[in-house]
Amino acid sequence: MDRDEIKRRVEAVFQDRAQLAEAKNEEAVRAAVALLDRGEARIAEKQGGEWKVNDWLKKAVLLFFAVQKMEVHEVGPFQFHDKIPLKKDLKERGVRVVPPGTVRYGAFIERGAVVMPGYVNIGGYVGAGTMVDTWATVGSCAQVGRNVHLSGGVGLGGVLEPPGARPVIIEDGCFIGSRCIVVEGVLVEEQAVLGANTTITSSTKIIDVTGKEPVVHKGRVPARSVVIPGSIPKQFPAGSYNVPCALIIGTRTKSTDEKTSLNDALREFAVEV
Repeated sequence: MDRDEIKRRVEAVFQDRAQLAEAKNEEAVRAAVALLDRGEARIAEKQGGEWKVNDWLKKAVLLFFAVQKMEVHEVGPFQFHDKIPLKKDLKERGVRVVPPGTVRYGAFIERGAVVMPGYVNIGGYVGAGTMVDTWATVGSCAQVGRNVHLSGGVGLGGVLEPPGARPVIIEDGCFIGSRCIVVEGVLVEEQAVLGANTTITSSTKIIDVTGKEPVVHKGRVPARSVVIPGSIPKQFPAGSYNVPCALIIGTRTKSTDEKTSLNDALREFAVEV
């Protein structure tokens, strides 16, 4: 079954779940998730400088839950009871997963990436050289580029529905500090740095305070930005209270040595990580 047929069948079944009873349609759903697992397809990919969502693959993931049965999975002394098995052939794929780190089937981890005792959900993508540190979570369909560091306790939200919604995307070379939360399809562009405890949702104001006047972004952290958590006053019926925001306090320099540039940025702006 070629990719065009897989896509056509997935789209048709998503409109009419009764068609899952046809063996070829169930096979197409499983084939689509297998493409994700092997890294031969991605939930979202960059084309012409813009991210494109392959919503049919998100539909396939949703349908996969419908065709999968609950099973008991034995892993050494550990037991799981779930619909989605764990990813296999890690050694052959050149991926390091440290116990009890978990990568679900249908996620792709590129050769050279490391998953500490964190979690990568179905549909997720993690690029080469990236570290998913302890208790960091890559939510369903979240896309993480190459040479990214997700520090301890980072939470990247999952976005499965609606299928056309953009997942959380962390582009190449980013540093995401401890306990940061990035959800609701936020895009963090290349080499950006998020200081510890920064929370960004689709409605969070990301305010560039480096110039004479503030510049507000939403849903997107510009490339090479250095960002820390902040707050701004907001008027409510009961009075004025501060609500969370994110502050862009500087920019990483373009450097041939990105590690040196990152370390300089962390020191120069006294960013907690």
